[in-house]
Amino acid sequence: MEFTRNFIFISFILIFLGCKSDDKTTSDNTILNNSSEELNFKDLMKPIPPTAVLSDSAYFTWGGSMVEGEDGRFHLFYSRWPRELGFNAWVTHSEIAHAISEHPEGPYKFESIALPKRGGDFWDGSDTHNPSVHRFGDKYYLYYMGNKGDGKVMKGLNFSHRNNQRIGVAVADSLNGKWKRFDSPLIDVSPEDDAPDALMVANPSITQTPDGNYLMVYKAVGKKIKGVFGGPVVHCVATSSSPTGPFKKYPKTIFNSEGTDFPAEDPFIWFQEDRYWAILKDMHGAFTTAGQSLILFNSSDGFEWQLAKYPLVSKLQLKWKDSLQVVNRLERPQLWLKDGEPSVLFLAVQTQSDHSFNVHIPLKTKEEE
Repeated sequence: MEFTRNFIFISFILIFLGCKSDDKTTSDNTILNNSSEELNFKDLMKPIPPTAVLSDSAYFTWGGSMVEGEDGRFHLFYSRWPRELGFNAWVTHSEIAHAISEHPEGPYKFESIALPKRGGDFWDGSDTHNPSVHRFGDKYYLYYMGNKGDGKVMKGLNFSHRNNQRIGVAVADSLNGKWKRFDSPLIDVSPEDDAPDALMVANPSITQTPDGNYLMVYKAVGKKIKGVFGGPVVHCVATSSSPTGPFKKYPKTIFNSEGTDFPAEDPFIWFQEDRYWAILKDMHGAFTTAGQSLILFNSSDGFEWQLAKYPLVSKLQLKWKDSLQVVNRLERPQLWLKDGEPSVLFLAVQTQSDHSFNVHIPLKTKEEE
């Protein structure tokens, strides 16, 4: 009997140690016995073809989002603003442009301005930025952030524009427009001074849920930290039965990290197999030891999020066919899903203060993994 008890005890210990993850950045809440939890996004990324770049000598380009049209072509929506005004003019002079390609990765050719500034006292009168385009049913939905302000270009951020950022959506029957905009934001700031989104809201990401509703994650800034920048900078969840709202906000913030008031931004969310996923920017190494980088979270319900088993998506670098390029900024992840599976990762890149471009990274299929 003593031998039997010892054998059972030792076996239990060995099983426990064998199941323990060696990844020190894995969340304690990770469910390791679910095969969909094993997504290692970093290993899906293929070398970037030279044609998978969108750049413009006259404009900074930023934040591309693509959807396949009924014409069989691929329609990219991205932010741009005059290069001569400097990089921080994104907050005062950005507009959302439309480009088309015969292939998912490009090359893309400029077609038109999809969402120019509206002028006047509209909530998006001065600036449109950070598009995320989707097809739901028989219509196209272009989610974006807009603002209004005094129009002055500054060396730093113009806070009359930054703190007036709001979230909206434009709707069209065709990707060539005409896009219908709304006079009120889709997501506005909350009126309570202690709300996490009391100062400004931006950077919407949306996915359809398995039950046919809509889940949105967005960036928010509160007023708890005094000063023009405000803070903390957090992320919130909202839901709706319609892609045009109204959206119900939930009070609990996500992607938090103890000890920092600005841990992350730019999440892109999607639903795959049995859970939600999010690629986002780790601002300064709040979640891994890689420093500023792109990281992966997941969630079983869209409200409680945890770091994925394999959290690192990419350091600040681009993998070309014959070289590895270190960059200053790697932001605005957006995915094109083919038959529900990630197929192309769109990213915004800044190499130095006077140059930015977009890249479109092909991803391995299940057959190639």
